[in-house]
Amino acid sequence: MRMQLPLIRTSNESHPGGRSALTCRFRCGNACFHEAPNTSANPYVGDVIAGALSRRSIMRAAAVVTVAGAAGAGLASPVAASENSTTNSTTNSTTTRKPGTSKGARGLRFTAVAPNTADAVTVPDGYRQNVVIRWGEPILRGAPAFDPEKQTAAAQAGQFGYNNDFLALLPLPGERNKQILVANHEYTDEVLMFRGYDAANPTREQVEIAWAAHGLSAVVVEEDRRSGKLSAVSRHPLNRRVTATSEFRLTGPAAGSDLLKTSADPTGTKVLGTLNNCSGGTTPWGTTLHGEENFNQYFAGASRATDKRYGIGTAASERKWERFDKRFDVAQEPNEVHRFGYVVELDPYDPASTPRKHTALGRFKHEGATVRLTDDGRPVVYTGDDERFDYFYKFVGSKRMKKGSSRSVREHNLSLLDEGTLYVAKLTGDSPAIEIDGTGKLPADGEFDGSGEWIPLATATADGAVSHVEGMTADEVFVFTRLAGDKVGATKMDRPEDIEPNPHSGKVYVALTNNTNRGVGTNAPADEANPRNANKHGHILELTERRNRAESTKFAWTLFLVAGDPDDPATYFAGFPKDDVSPISCPDNVAFDPYGNLWISTDGAQLGYHDGLFGVATKGVRRGELKQFLTMPIGAETCGPIVQDRRVLVAVQHPGEISGASVEKPASTWPDGPGRIVRPSVVAVWRADGDDIGV
Repeated sequence: MRMQLPLIRTSNESHPGGRSALTCRFRCGNACFHEAPNTSANPYVGDVIAGALSRRSIMRAAAVVTVAGAAGAGLASPVAASENSTTNSTTNSTTTRKPGTSKGARGLRFTAVAPNTADAVTVPDGYRQNVVIRWGEPILRGAPAFDPEKQTAAAQAGQFGYNNDFLALLPLPGERNKQILVANHEYTDEVLMFRGYDAANPTREQVEIAWAAHGLSAVVVEEDRRSGKLSAVSRHPLNRRVTATSEFRLTGPAAGSDLLKTSADPTGTKVLGTLNNCSGGTTPWGTTLHGEENFNQYFAGASRATDKRYGIGTAASERKWERFDKRFDVAQEPNEVHRFGYVVELDPYDPASTPRKHTALGRFKHEGATVRLTDDGRPVVYTGDDERFDYFYKFVGSKRMKKGSSRSVREHNLSLLDEGTLYVAKLTGDSPAIEIDGTGKLPADGEFDGSGEWIPLATATADGAVSHVEGMTADEVFVFTRLAGDKVGATKMDRPEDIEPNPHSGKVYVALTNNTNRGVGTNAPADEANPRNANKHGHILELTERRNRAESTKFAWTLFLVAGDPDDPATYFAGFPKDDVSPISCPDNVAFDPYGNLWISTDGAQLGYHDGLFGVATKGVRRGELKQFLTMPIGAETCGPIVQDRRVLVAVQHPGEISGASVEKPASTWPDGPGRIVRPSVVAVWRADGDDIGV
């Protein structure tokens, strides 16, 4: 029988979506506290699994209140948190249950880690780990060693950036046991970076350090074949930093548009910097893609309706960057904000290349961008808009990828995302509307599923671009993509984040993190694809393109996983019995292992314990069996999972980011122990016996 899981109220639970006050401030500009930008009347895909709480579930909710009252007002309430920065499941004294065994689908044969609140990265029995690289470690020639008390912008520009998110590992031919690691640096949390930080009066030096800590890093890493340890190679010629002041090219149909021209760039084709890069993807032609997400929070002084649709504020920004560079003041530079919110492409093999922002993929809060090829070699890119009640999209390219590594071939492939058609998704349930009442009652056919279509928004060609949206020009569609989705009746979703096609089956998985506003007040009610009112745990949608052709304009969908405590009848694990699955909350980034299993990282888990990484079988008799592989330190989010044959990598983002924490009052001592500043880092995990993961 399942052991009862005691729920421990942490400081994260006091904020919408499970995030701490610091995370809400610095990552997304308190987006959950503002009106959702989408006020269109489009149908909302929501609340169908939530009702029907058992008496036991109600009692459990009462227990949460009791524990919360006993927890007091401290920074955090970890239960017997481990003093070690890393641990295995058997060393974690906070363990309450250990679902799963070493049995499971191939790739998932490990003993599941129990939910916990340890200040550590906890991994399964028989596995080892190491910190690959930390914020501030020098990666470029001339960069100094990290000193948190003597930070400078010049130093940070040569050091690994802050808050690593998306990770990619690319091969490095000719260099034994080496690969190129590419990382996003989503945002900065100045309260945890600078001693005595005054949020009302940041200094120019602090602002310039933050500019340098944003962006991307490319760093060569080397494997120790004897131990399994992965280490960064400092000052390798391919190492690179891209920051908030690096030069980018705007490419595609909107490049050069009047909507993108500024006083500093009258051509509308050159941009300084990239901001709030969240997740991303790799391309078959050897580049990496990076999604600019919550860019709106860096800008101040907005007043237009188009700005409001993107959540850009009228008042001063959190970081006050507009005091030091007028381009962050919309009143002074109205078009600068139009130059952020794109998918960025980086060539990691050419450190001198200029990264590109692809306007053909639309402008919104891109969580990431993942690629599959059509049968004839054209790229198809899936990407989600991480906002409550917003949409997910697909781009189908019109040019075929070329094989080879010559300069001309690489230049051709770098243009593949500039021509093609941008689509937005519209979903329809297959059950009568009367059966979708938002209470959690399943429809008569016993599952939430239906059909969908990709609605074209605009098409870009070598000769120009054509809008498919009445009343909008092509430039307007690519720059104000959210408004185009509104006009064509796209389906409102519960924060569509990472969207990835399974390389084994072709099925596409959409992580919908949560939406506590669904069905609340005058907000859009439930429908069959987003099935819970006040959805705080999220769900995962499985999408099958018609005839499994990536370029198809029709698809079928079903809910693959409805997250939460398995004891809650409102949860669902692809039909797998719930007696032996791990609890999961707030799915965020996803990845696939060599066997086609889906791996899910979480952000803001709402079940009383820390975020983690989970693997779930997508096929066979164990389809839906979900097992937790690791857990995060206090305040940290799981990001950027990579699952290789013999190694798993994760980005430990914003450790210690708990309400009330600061440099002076740290909530976490990870990764280096007491007396050392908390540092976002990349962690590698492998089997102690050197065998493959989960076999």
